[in-house]
Amino acid sequence: MTVTVERGVTSRQTHAGHPRRPRDSYALFLLPGVLAFLVVIIVPFLMNTGVSFTDWQGVGSPEWSGLANYRELMDDSEFWASFRHSLFMVVAMAAVPTAVGLVLAAALFDYIGKHFGSRTVAVLRACFYLPQVLPIAVAGIVWSWILAPDNGSLNELLKAIGLSSWQQDWLGDPDLALYSVMGVMVWVQLGFPLVVFMAGLQRVDPQLHEAAELDGAGWWRRFWHITLPQIRPEIYVVLTWCTIAALKVFGAVYVLTKGGPGGATNVPSYFSFTTFFEKTQVGYGAAISTVLTVIILLLSLIGLKLQTRAEEREGS
Repeated sequence: MTVTVERGVTSRQTHAGHPRRPRDSYALFLLPGVLAFLVVIIVPFLMNTGVSFTDWQGVGSPEWSGLANYRELMDDSEFWASFRHSLFMVVAMAAVPTAVGLVLAAALFDYIGKHFGSRTVAVLRACFYLPQVLPIAVAGIVWSWILAPDNGSLNELLKAIGLSSWQQDWLGDPDLALYSVMGVMVWVQLGFPLVVFMAGLQRVDPQLHEAAELDGAGWWRRFWHITLPQIRPEIYVVLTWCTIAALKVFGAVYVLTKGGPGGATNVPSYFSFTTFFEKTQVGYGAAISTVLTVIILLLSLIGLKLQTRAEEREGS
């Protein structure tokens, strides 16, 4: 009886053909993502690149201009000024949050967690991460109220504690506006490195810390010689991700200062936006965004390469 059943099953499989292997259907699950990537990213980027080689005001037929927009871009002092401002944003959104996030993550993991419990750590971590999930338009409006020159919360606080001489027009002074926006972006960006580093700290072998502590190593030496090398891949991920976010920052500048005063907070993404839509220099604005995209792609490749090397070094 058993032989008959097995022969019957074998016969049906032979008539129906070979059963489909699970791997054959994996491509079907990738297809929607690939199509979305092509439609949302690749096709618009190619169209934008094509427009960057034209002289076009947004209406009528574009006129081919070759590399004229890029040659003009290389001599545009306003573009280079906006790019210098984006380097300040890299400091505010990548360097400072990474350094501060490392220390805060280690403090929460090593001290707060041991003395006050994991629930307290979870609450504090959520508080630090809250600005990341808050819409940038809402955060920008609230900070514009805080930094307002007249009746702003910060100036009122300085007045209440007897520091009226420190009151400033934080977003209206060309010498202070960029630093004010940088301070807001540190507040916005800090939660992301903190969460990533706390996840990385959980995979650090605690026996290494225990052995170092028995040998008399203090907290800072253990953090520098054990913790940092162990979470090097996470550091590269955070630096790459935050640098890219800093280079393409737009919402905060638009809500807080609109690139002013006098271009003091202008960044490439906002410069491209105003050139494209307000000045209707569509070809030139497309050239700005194309250059910015290429820079971001190069930084992404460098970050991935560094992360891969760190993971290989850790594996060996």
